[in-house]
Amino acid sequence: MVSKEQVLEALASIYDGEFHKSVVELRLVRDIMPKDDRVNLTFVLTTEDEHTKQQYEHDVKEALARIGVETVNLRFRMITEYEWNDLQRSVGQNGEGSAAGAVSGQKDGSQGAAAAGRTPATSPSGAGLTHYIAIASGKGGVGKSTVTVNLAVALARQGKRVGIIDADIYGFSVPDMMGIEENPQTEGDKILPVEKFGVKVMSMGFFVQDNAPIIWRGPMLGKMLKNFLTEVDWGELDYLLLDLPPGTGDVALDVHQMIPASKEIIVTTPHATAAFVAARAGAMAQQTGHEILGIVENMAYYTNRLGENEYVFGRGGGAKLAEELHAELLAQIPLGAPDNHAAEPDYSPSVYKADTQTGLMYQEVAARIVEKLA
Repeated sequence: MVSKEQVLEALASIYDGEFHKSVVELRLVRDIMPKDDRVNLTFVLTTEDEHTKQQYEHDVKEALARIGVETVNLRFRMITEYEWNDLQRSVGQNGEGSAAGAVSGQKDGSQGAAAAGRTPATSPSGAGLTHYIAIASGKGGVGKSTVTVNLAVALARQGKRVGIIDADIYGFSVPDMMGIEENPQTEGDKILPVEKFGVKVMSMGFFVQDNAPIIWRGPMLGKMLKNFLTEVDWGELDYLLLDLPPGTGDVALDVHQMIPASKEIIVTTPHATAAFVAARAGAMAQQTGHEILGIVENMAYYTNRLGENEYVFGRGGGAKLAEELHAELLAQIPLGAPDNHAAEPDYSPSVYKADTQTGLMYQEVAARIVEKLA
């Protein structure tokens, strides 16, 4: 079986007609997956010209055949506007030419990558084609962070490459919820996120000693968030979840500005007041042009010893919020806590096992998110 490095070396001789550089140097070859005598890969096009696409397909297959690859599963996609701008900056182009026309064609809906919540203006270091999902709530105490970590783990269990930014700078809790005890390491000028359950995590909690309070004003919060996006070596991610602070303050606004193509999930409880306040977070997302993927109603009911559901926080808040925001009610998660034990080798206080009732609910939400963003 050939290696990823051998594939890149074989394709280095193919040049892009718009930038006149190797497609490998321009990072137009993505998602390389060698398996036996077969290679799967994605090729990013800088022009919509069909003849050029066919020529690339011929050149790629011919180059890989020379190193013994019998089958090439090649997927093409057009370059996004943000990727195009990054290439312009890196090679000093002025943006004129046929590829610029191809990118401008994306703005009228001919290409859906930006509309699908991918590749923001401030991209995580090392990230390729990434979906950004902000998890928001109107008020604290509704289980927003619990939803974030369990959704991230559910996506990872489905084979996705997932990261979490604990953007709740004042109320960081993701490391504790996931049972993470180690701190991130550095490699050169990059920070390496801590990984658990197949999820890469970065949080302010890693840099605070003895649970000390964070006494910062808005601009410093935005700077820290930008550092988490750009100075952390995330590698290649399919999904990056951002656990936002509750409400509509500085950090939530910074996320909307830094990541203009991010999507949003709103978390509420069934209580009418919680849903009413959560509507503000949803309205902020809509007013800043961010699509709401759906609503998660947390603590929807409690299952007693007789197996009966008791609606201790009322009923209907999630459905009413979904109706008001014209969004889908993704799940109604019951009130409870995982039955995890500290003696377990991969212990965490808040992550549900995959085969539990609540764990399966999160699996269904993850599958629905994948379907929506496909």
